[in-house]
Amino acid sequence: MSGPIIRVENLHKCYGKVEVLKGIDLAVSRGEVVCIIGPSGSGKSTLLRCINRLETCDRGRVLIDGQEISAAGEVELNRLRSQVGMVFQRFHLFPHLTVTENITLAPRQVRKLPPEQAAALAGDLLQKVGLADKAEQYPSRLSGGQQQRVAIARALAMAPKIMLFDEPTSALDPELVGEVLQVMRDLAREGMTMLVVTHEMGFAREVAHRVLFIDQGTILEAGPPAQIFDRPANPRTREFLRKVL
Repeated sequence: MSGPIIRVENLHKCYGKVEVLKGIDLAVSRGEVVCIIGPSGSGKSTLLRCINRLETCDRGRVLIDGQEISAAGEVELNRLRSQVGMVFQRFHLFPHLTVTENITLAPRQVRKLPPEQAAALAGDLLQKVGLADKAEQYPSRLSGGQQQRVAIARALAMAPKIMLFDEPTSALDPELVGEVLQVMRDLAREGMTMLVVTHEMGFAREVAHRVLFIDQGTILEAGPPAQIFDRPANPRTREFLRKVL
């Protein structure tokens, strides 16, 4: 790992009078996997959305590979966003498009890939996520786990430097969680920089280089998984983990 590819400095975000993020500072190195845990409503998803500027911050800065996304103009913002893939709780696939068409839409329109090259890329990515036989299916014919794997392939089709995952298994039946986590494990082993909001504590312990515990808009504790899960220093971290482990 070398210098930070994501840097968040003194990030504040409010919704009305409610301060959701209270001065977040974070640096993520290239190839690092950082898992973010914490109770619902603590600001985890808002942090990811600010990093991709789906939400604008009220104060502070977000830099992607040294360039400030929080102050970028529209053209620069689109270029920076293309470097950051995001996978949401819900799959957000276009129901009227096939799996291949869902994956190739952005590469053709944004990266200007020729149709044949985009289709070949989609085939490679579907092989990667274990869905090569689903290329011409429509989303309604897929299970939730399969749809989420297509969503991951769609994000990867933009050749991002960073992948953000916002509780990617929370909308899945328990039996389907493992197939999505396996794709994420494979990405981590390949060196993808990943920032993952998750309730899957076993995954965080196994895959993360660092785990952040966020509560009420503040990072209360951060460290290697063994430290956070086995020897948490903050009483609030210990209380949270007693309830979820």
